[in-house]
Amino acid sequence: MLQGLFNIFKVAEIRKKVLFTLSLIVVYRIGAYIPTPGINTANLARFFDRIAGTQGGALFGIMNMFSGGAMRRLTIFALGIMPYITASIILQLLVAVFPNLEKLTKDPEGHKRLVQYTRQGTVVLCLIQGLFGSIWLENPMHFGGLEIVQFPGWRFRLLTMLTLTTGTTFIMWLGEQITERGIGNGISLIITAGIISRLPTAVYQIFSLLYQKQMGLLTLLLMSAIAVVVVGAVVLITEGQRKIPVQYARRIIGRRVYGGQATYIPLRVNQGGVMPIIFAQAILFFPGVLAGWTNSRWVQSIANVLTPGRLFYSFLYSLLIIFFAYFYTAISFNPKEIADNMKKYGGFVPGIRPGKNTAEYFDYIMNRIILPGAIFLAIIAIMPHIIYKGFKLPYLVASFFGGTGLLIIVGVLLDTMRQLESQLLMRHYEGFVSKGRIRGR
Repeated sequence: MLQGLFNIFKVAEIRKKVLFTLSLIVVYRIGAYIPTPGINTANLARFFDRIAGTQGGALFGIMNMFSGGAMRRLTIFALGIMPYITASIILQLLVAVFPNLEKLTKDPEGHKRLVQYTRQGTVVLCLIQGLFGSIWLENPMHFGGLEIVQFPGWRFRLLTMLTLTTGTTFIMWLGEQITERGIGNGISLIITAGIISRLPTAVYQIFSLLYQKQMGLLTLLLMSAIAVVVVGAVVLITEGQRKIPVQYARRIIGRRVYGGQATYIPLRVNQGGVMPIIFAQAILFFPGVLAGWTNSRWVQSIANVLTPGRLFYSFLYSLLIIFFAYFYTAISFNPKEIADNMKKYGGFVPGIRPGKNTAEYFDYIMNRIILPGAIFLAIIAIMPHIIYKGFKLPYLVASFFGGTGLLIIVGVLLDTMRQLESQLLMRHYEGFVSKGRIRGR
């Protein structure tokens, strides 16, 4: 693996891509410390410390994680890349519903139009969130009497809308530049960089607990073992797949013989990735957001019941994750389309008739491999709450033992490593996993 890392910097083209990617990530991290004009950052930090461990604290913790800590400081990147992800999810759901949008996905020019629609939707969502966020910031009652905005009014609202929208648009541009000219998926790498940026603070909190003798060495060793097991399990489930064998019939065109080879179609165990957890969190956090805007007693009671860490919350959270795992797979995986493409090119699954029977077979297999992946997602999602309650650790430390952040980190790093390895193998260098020396000029 170390040799593979050294080989990256031996090839000028790969070295330029890696350095370009790292430089744009540094730019993103610098922007996460530039405050939004008109905000009292000291009072805002005091408010976040006060609500830690409550329903609102959990909600802001998730938003702060995706923004790389920018939400806590309310910087120009406070909205992070979440509006872009939300616009992408909304458009993906619309594509599954409207046939006209589905046709655009099969055409290169149509794909460009969908990308443009996603960008426009991102700007609209940023303006809406910036407006309502600025109105919410102006009311000291939401912050326990702390004054967050120095000069409230429409001047502050318009300036905040413009600042936050520009910040998210700039992050979106950085992600696209990394995807085109760097290594890996730019948007995913930016989210991962924001999550990993919280790691030094978590390590500092662990050593502080050790120094204050609030944590023993045996507890630290047990936590390290749990972390290794959890990360290993995430890697196994992320890479886990069911390989469906496919045989292509031979075709003779002129004097050449085409087809006849055997291959396979990989059906992933975790087809939905981290999306089921995000959908479930959005549903469960909605009462908490609504409770912050209204004084209704029944809304407040529902928000209190749905406080993260409680037994009912964990049970409902797990059920929603399993449900959305099936729901998102039904949207993103189309067995009929795969079966039709196989039939078009002379492919078939041994023992299964092409066409409708093949589509039903794919649907049968996928419905059964989703369940273990969904149950695993539910366990990983509630793991931080178990660590938080069991070891009495700060939630920032417990969040690295599972949840959305760990799934994103593992998935993105594995994808980036695969891209780097393919670049090295193309240039006759060994990758990160040694599979025998590749010889040649």
